[in-house]
Amino acid sequence: MTADQVPSGMPPLATLLQRFLARLIDIVVLLALDVVVSFALLRGDMAHPSDAGSGRNLLVGVLTFVLYFAYEGGMTTARGQTLGKMALRIRSARLADGAVPAGAAGWLRAAVYALPGVLVSILIGPLFWALNSLWCVWDKPYRQCLHDKAAKTVVVAAV
Repeated sequence: MTADQVPSGMPPLATLLQRFLARLIDIVVLLALDVVVSFALLRGDMAHPSDAGSGRNLLVGVLTFVLYFAYEGGMTTARGQTLGKMALRIRSARLADGAVPAGAAGWLRAAVYALPGVLVSILIGPLFWALNSLWCVWDKPYRQCLHDKAAKTVVVAAV
């Protein structure tokens, strides 16, 4: 089975470039969430966030990634697409049948992708995020990242 083969009736796999560009758009969403949460929790400390105290800064990081998890999970379970995937015309699909990963599969996919970011303060989150995102570069035959493998999903063209 080659990397471009998918189960019968499923659209072709998304390219690595499509996935990368879609993630870049979604990272802009993550950064926007971080700005909103930072502003809400740090208000007067925005000019010097280090003066806000490590507890409030940690809270900003945790809350940002929890909200990002809600964004990723809600969008994935509803339509199989985040804003980035919509822009690139790709979507997440269950490997078994190509359907939108609604319910537990969509939320599991989002949890494995977004929630390790909560551990940003101890460097584990960013290391896992990088490994997770790069996994699809060498994965065969479906170019799955670790969050795809956990939820038994693939990323395909949205037709």
